[in-house]
Amino acid sequence: MDRRGFLRGAGGLVLGAAVAGCGPARSSGGGPVTVEVWHGQTDTGKKVLDALVADFHRTHSGIRIDLGGGVLADAMLQKVTAALASGSFPDIAYVFGSDLASVARSPSVVDVTDLVDAGPGFWAPAREAVTVNGRVRAVPALLDSLAVVCNKTLFEQTGTPLPTAGWTWADFVGTAKKLTDAGGGTFGTAWPATGDEDTVWRIWPMIWDLGGDVIGAGGRGIGFADQGVRALEVVRDLAAAKAVYLDPKTGSEQMYQAFEAGHIGMVPTGPWQLPDIADAGIDYAIVPLPSFSGRPVTISGPDTWTLFDNGEERVQAARTFLSWLADPAQDVRWDDGAGSLPLSRRTQQLPAWQEKTAETPGLPVFVDALESARVRPVHPAYPQVSAAVGTAIVAVLLGQATPADALRDCAAAANAALIVPR
Repeated sequence: MDRRGFLRGAGGLVLGAAVAGCGPARSSGGGPVTVEVWHGQTDTGKKVLDALVADFHRTHSGIRIDLGGGVLADAMLQKVTAALASGSFPDIAYVFGSDLASVARSPSVVDVTDLVDAGPGFWAPAREAVTVNGRVRAVPALLDSLAVVCNKTLFEQTGTPLPTAGWTWADFVGTAKKLTDAGGGTFGTAWPATGDEDTVWRIWPMIWDLGGDVIGAGGRGIGFADQGVRALEVVRDLAAAKAVYLDPKTGSEQMYQAFEAGHIGMVPTGPWQLPDIADAGIDYAIVPLPSFSGRPVTISGPDTWTLFDNGEERVQAARTFLSWLADPAQDVRWDDGAGSLPLSRRTQQLPAWQEKTAETPGLPVFVDALESARVRPVHPAYPQVSAAVGTAIVAVLLGQATPADALRDCAAAANAALIVPR
């Protein structure tokens, strides 16, 4: 399962917060208020969502939730943008976190600062990902993190010790080399080589750990001119040793299939991949991402439910729906059914989540990583910055550029995008 597939199937239903004093909603005509939700889910997530909505209807007779939209999450930005331009848009839409800054420029997006403030206590990365220019412009919808999944069998066969928390990127490269058997078709690790966001987001923890940032102070240039070179040197070392499997297709399916077939020793990934790894019968262990400093650092990829203003009645009904979904009792049902991480510590502490944790080896590593996780900036130029970084990573992976040359070209393209007024 690729990450986008997981996101389409795990749209995150823990949203918002209680609306004080809100009684049964009714339309001005006396009938139920209809809330149109463009959910973006595939069948797996839709089934869980259908069950939750049915329960909501049983206790909220004045509100009807209309699950529609007709598109999966990948196409949501294009559809929402067109809807806003036409003036006919839903009440709630699932919007990827990296797209929120673009959508939130519309005055039709509802400020939900009070909703999130009164919520279940979202993890810091989740809240940061929905904040644009100091205002909360959406409600956290999905939360994940990156860690390293290791094939214990390959480690044992090569006599390589399993890594532990606090390991370094030098350790990672050395371990990947030991696990690699070119003649046997086994690689130490893997990296998406399409240049898209799946290629890019894996390098940000390195840059943050080195003291860099995605966008520099002042917002008119990148914040990783030096740190990016050092991060790309890790990529170069893996490629030079032929210890990294390069997945040329969008979605990283080949990379994960190779891991699940026993041909890759370790892969940085998120909790969305655990069901497929378990189904493949891989004896696995999960460890935190390595770092340069020895301090824990990872990335989280929150996505959002964004609320639009179709009048007070519908906004209030949508808030009521999100309030109900925010309760940890609903959150844990979603997490269990669709594979998401809990959006708050309150959900994490529920017996139902603790039972799931006990049944899923390594799952706590992903949750614990949220304590040190950071998120990508909510900035309208981020897609252009990401594209420039993706090009640099692929060039180094393929041996077409040195880290310094790749970063120089990356900086030129990214800085050109950042100086454009938005």
